[in-house]
Amino acid sequence: MIESIQLKHINKLAIPALIAGIAEPILSITDTAIIGNVDLHPTESLAAVGIVGTFLSMLIWVLGQTRSAISSIVSQYLGANKVHAIKNLPAQAIFIITAISIVIIISTFPFAQPIFKLYNASDIILDYSVEYYRIRVFGFPFTLFSIAVFGTFRGLQNTYYPMIIAIVGAVTNIVLDYILVYGVEGYISPLYIAGAAYASVAAQGLMALLSGYYLLKKTSIPLMPKFPFNKEIKTFIIMILNLFVRTLALNATLYFATRFATAYGAAHIAAYTIAINLWFFCAFFIDGYASAGNILSGKLLGAKAYDLLITLSNKLLRYGIIGGAILGIVGGIFYHPIGRLFTNDPEVLQHFYQVFWVILLMQPLCAIAFIFDGMFKGLGQMKFLRNILLGATFLVFIPLLFWLDSLELKLYAIFIALTLWIVARGIPLVIKFRSQFLPLAQKM
Repeated sequence: MIESIQLKHINKLAIPALIAGIAEPILSITDTAIIGNVDLHPTESLAAVGIVGTFLSMLIWVLGQTRSAISSIVSQYLGANKVHAIKNLPAQAIFIITAISIVIIISTFPFAQPIFKLYNASDIILDYSVEYYRIRVFGFPFTLFSIAVFGTFRGLQNTYYPMIIAIVGAVTNIVLDYILVYGVEGYISPLYIAGAAYASVAAQGLMALLSGYYLLKKTSIPLMPKFPFNKEIKTFIIMILNLFVRTLALNATLYFATRFATAYGAAHIAAYTIAINLWFFCAFFIDGYASAGNILSGKLLGAKAYDLLITLSNKLLRYGIIGGAILGIVGGIFYHPIGRLFTNDPEVLQHFYQVFWVILLMQPLCAIAFIFDGMFKGLGQMKFLRNILLGATFLVFIPLLFWLDSLELKLYAIFIALTLWIVARGIPLVIKFRSQFLPLAQKM
């Protein structure tokens, strides 16, 4: 049992989780930076990567919620010293989610063109979107497999092995991106946007292999599903359904943001692609401490250590806000060089620089929302998370976006609405957490 909450203990979980968590945005940022500098239709290619990235993020976030559900259940059983009772649950969850991912590939592959038309893609951008998606989608099952294994490790209070896997995947993706996108003279012809897709699939496949290897070698959790289903499978499915609805709301936000940006023209969607990928990177960076909250809150709840739960929330909130402020300051210092990493197109850079400051200013607000979001996942309160995000999306973000768009603010409209969406997510979580657990902590 944890007797106190120290920064050293939090960092032991948070720093590896941070590194592991930024693997996916690093994959996307790498694609964005390399594709934005090709010599064949760079702006259109960048736009296509952004559109497909949004759609794939939707699929990954919807089904990737297995990580939070598995982590919550395993950590609570760990806190109660009853892990043996759920040993077969992770394999059953992995089996279910991987089977669903294969169904999604089969059902979306033939309809890639109409799917991306819904995002306002057309002409070269549409062609590139379809080409990129029909390769990258085959990495989808690998990603979900790895995410589920990461959730198991998190529940066991171990973020080290997911970090190792994520580092290997990110480095592999970067190396293959350079080789396949630009080619190697005399050996490999440039594959451009298709090369970026192949690099991502290869990296995701390698991460899945390593995930399975470490789970079998470093834990007593089996990978082969055995039936009948574990008694907690019902709890797992209810969590997944609540997170599924919640993630649909999350992706409604991203869908409308991407759709509006695409409608503004190729330069705007290219600038939006750079900006939103940097936002994802910052979000996942802060998510390292949210992950520590997710992991520790479940264990503390299982042990009924409510006083330590309050201490944990206070410390994570402080560290998260400081981290968000540091991200904002660093982004401000390197404001213009960051843009030039992704493109040299002056029109795209102009649109990007106009809104990048909004992303930097919202980082401390993101820290509040993401940290308490992580803690509520660890506590298993998925229904409340679902309701908060539904309200933030359909009562705040979408109405604001349409109103600000009518004022012809374009990318400003998207990122101002996104900032207020973050506020609408974070404040209710803080209020709910403190009203629920402060009385319990005071009774101890």
